[in-house]
Amino acid sequence: MQIQGQIVDIQNKRIYTGEVTVENGKIISIIEKNHNIKNYILPGFIDSHIHIESSMLVPSEFAKIAVLHGTVATISDPHEIANVLGTAGVYYMIENGKKVPLKFHFGAPSCVPATNFETAGAIINSEGIKELMASPDIYYLAEMMNYPGVLFDDAEVLKKIEWAKYFDKPVDGHAPGLRGEPIKKYISAGITTDHECFTFEEAEEKLSLGMKVLIREGSAAKNFEALIDLLPENYENMMFCSDDKHPDDLIVGHINLLCARAVAKGIDVFKILQAACVNPVNHYKMNVGLLKEKDAADFIVVEDLVDFKVKQTYINGELVAKNGESFVKHIPFETPNNFNITSKEISDFAISGKGSKIRVIEALEGQLITNKIHHKSLIVDGKIISDTENDILKMAVVNRYENTTRGEAELSEAKPAVAFIKNFGLKKGAIASSVAHDCHNIVVVGTSDEEICNAVNLIIENRGGVCAVNGSENKMLPLPVAGIMSDKNGWETGKLYQEIDAMAKELGSNLKAPFMTLSFMALLVIPDLKLSDKGLFSGNTFSFVDLEVED
Repeated sequence: MQIQGQIVDIQNKRIYTGEVTVENGKIISIIEKNHNIKNYILPGFIDSHIHIESSMLVPSEFAKIAVLHGTVATISDPHEIANVLGTAGVYYMIENGKKVPLKFHFGAPSCVPATNFETAGAIINSEGIKELMASPDIYYLAEMMNYPGVLFDDAEVLKKIEWAKYFDKPVDGHAPGLRGEPIKKYISAGITTDHECFTFEEAEEKLSLGMKVLIREGSAAKNFEALIDLLPENYENMMFCSDDKHPDDLIVGHINLLCARAVAKGIDVFKILQAACVNPVNHYKMNVGLLKEKDAADFIVVEDLVDFKVKQTYINGELVAKNGESFVKHIPFETPNNFNITSKEISDFAISGKGSKIRVIEALEGQLITNKIHHKSLIVDGKIISDTENDILKMAVVNRYENTTRGEAELSEAKPAVAFIKNFGLKKGAIASSVAHDCHNIVVVGTSDEEICNAVNLIIENRGGVCAVNGSENKMLPLPVAGIMSDKNGWETGKLYQEIDAMAKELGSNLKAPFMTLSFMALLVIPDLKLSDKGLFSGNTFSFVDLEVED
């Protein structure tokens, strides 16, 4: 097979008219050859850090859409399913991904659960990490979110890192806002990357200390604008990633969109493609070709080097997408789950108050971090309720794994944890999801206890999903695979998600991605104020805090 076009030689920073010859999945020659074909041939795009589960699709269904955008491989952290199903969930993702051409490179989730302050469905300790790291299907130790554990020399945390070093596999980082001496110690433990930088100065410091910094642009966290100006001087040590990508956004585009945005800013295209195509392969020792002789034939054909409209995608010499049509076939798959609770009562979400000020989570558009604010509580009949006039809404996290929780003495009923949040903007109804990082309990925001309860029970009834409710009206996207992924294809899932997203906005939310933002409001390792199924939590002090503020 011969493919002709303008050959983009990233390493030597040149473009020439040529021809690529492929046999048995390998590139056997790349030669200069005169012709009139103007399309460009270049290595395929790589997402250098993504949780496939965030697309609400299993890997084989994710692949169908991703190849349309020129993505040939991913660095994938199966952290989400691991928190639900443990190592069995990791192996589920690996085996499903193997059945399609896209090259998934999975890591061993380092923090399952991420903290001891929440209820997860499983635990992966250092022995579990040892087992995973020994597998040739595991390419790295995934993001070390427990940076306090690293800084304070937690023995179990350090054992996990040592197993990665033993098997000569890189360790990914996760240290939002960490600067100065703490980040130096974090790096000295052997951690090599960070995708959590949200300011230019933070990323610049980490780069200067030898870290590789990933420019993240996902459905909720968007750091492209803050970090992209670092790329021209640091292109050899930067990569692009999405981290979390909802299905409707994936349908629109992937890493190709970030390349187009970078070109629009006037950045040298070879530097952009170095970050998008080459650096992940070298850093993670990926089995992905880079458009060289004897490489695997993993490359794409694009219309131009401005918009990067993908004409063809090849993986191991196989044409997997052409002109908007995906040739990745549907693969039947199982739907493992771990939803073990019964329906809730309205009274379960009631909380008494003294009428003093309360701590309120302030959600921020396009960020995973939150602020902490104090606001006067709205009291009715001795209970604190949602204050829609001031956009202070009740939020709850419900343990999805068991109806009881283990105390020091005996089992007791697992009551929902309740707090309050600002900037969701709902004027009526409620929204809820069992996609709730990191433990994937049920998270809900609503205007009344009744609406909150209805939304939670709809999630429970479907054993996982995303929903919006308003009285008798509701929209539901079931997620029966571990309570976090759909059993449908990406287009069906994306369409239904768009409908639910639209309903959330009709209920009053002004957030661009209300469900993605909601999914991170239980993520305790990102400061400051978050809510777990065990209570209100400060990521700055790494401790629980009271809802009401002492006068």
